[in-house]
Amino acid sequence: MKNRLIKLALAFAFVLGGSWAASAQIYVTVHPAVPVVVRPAAPSPAHVWVGEEWEGRGGQYVFVGGHWAAPPHPGWYWVPGHWRRGPRGDWWVKGHWRRR
Repeated sequence: MKNRLIKLALAFAFVLGGSWAASAQIYVTVHPAVPVVVRPAAPSPAHVWVGEEWEGRGGQYVFVGGHWAAPPHPGWYWVPGHWRRGPRGDWWVKGHWRRR
């Protein structure tokens, strides 16, 4: 029983450690170049432009183009992503929907 409990605790620690490492922050000292994006026409007046984002992949930022989206609930608005500065460098804060 004790041996089984130790194995379970080690497995839990391994899974927890792996998920923590997967959420590691990527820092940069020079922002990546932004490609030119041509914004297509909105599908309806209710749609909002969800701006371009940067995603961390393989230890670097990859540009992800914007798209039109309907707010998840009436009265919500899109808060664009932005760069935030810290002592170790800059990192990307993802955009998100916010209630008014």
